[in-house]
Amino acid sequence: MQKYGQHFLINEGVINQIVDAALLLRAENLVEIGPGKGALTQRIIARGQKNFTLVEIDPEMVSYLQTHLPKEAGVKITQQNFLKFDLSSLPSVPTEFVSNLPYIDAADILDKVLAWPHFFSAVFMFQKEQSLRIRAKAGDEFYGPLSVFSQLRARISPICKVGRGSFNPPPKVESAVLAFERLKEPVFSSEEEWKKFKKLVLSAFAHKRKTAFNSLTLCGYPKDMVAEALAKLNLPPTVRAEQIDPQTYVKLNKLLA
Repeated sequence: MQKYGQHFLINEGVINQIVDAALLLRAENLVEIGPGKGALTQRIIARGQKNFTLVEIDPEMVSYLQTHLPKEAGVKITQQNFLKFDLSSLPSVPTEFVSNLPYIDAADILDKVLAWPHFFSAVFMFQKEQSLRIRAKAGDEFYGPLSVFSQLRARISPICKVGRGSFNPPPKVESAVLAFERLKEPVFSSEEEWKKFKKLVLSAFAHKRKTAFNSLTLCGYPKDMVAEALAKLNLPPTVRAEQIDPQTYVKLNKLLA
């Protein structure tokens, strides 16, 4: 394993499923995050994709890619941590993202991608438990803020499960691949609205053993407003954050705005 903690994908079947999904959701522009030695990159090029962007943090991997990728593919390689990468440097056109995501930053990378105005689609690999959190429904064991924030910005579909033996070296956990498609109509029209909504949801989940009412009021929301809002939505005072579905959070946010 390299110093950046890469686990290189070697399972040809999984590589093909990821590339198949990516080509099915093809956008005008393509960005691959953390390509490593280019297992996905090479297959994407072989399937006819050209002139796309790679963002790779590891200088050793950048050097490897520069010498192993065909020049005629026109691939642009940027050495940088994707979380610091300026998305505005990309063309302002519908863009697809592909990646075997680094587990430690996966949620933050997903949030950055989904928040970008020109996000069109994505095919990402996650740690299995994180993939369950992303797709969980209200009342499920893994349901939480990540579920709400992801589902309100994209249509999410499972692509495949990935065993530990699909990597070299094998990670300690299993993985799963998910596809994301931008919703036709955004739930929020401005970044300011989204920030207020995000604050509400994080506040509701802030105190795990308390009701949503208690958690929200402890985070500064007026008790009378919260009580009235819950009543209007036919939610009992005892309702917990994990029992409220994403669309109901949107309605709750409007009532507490």
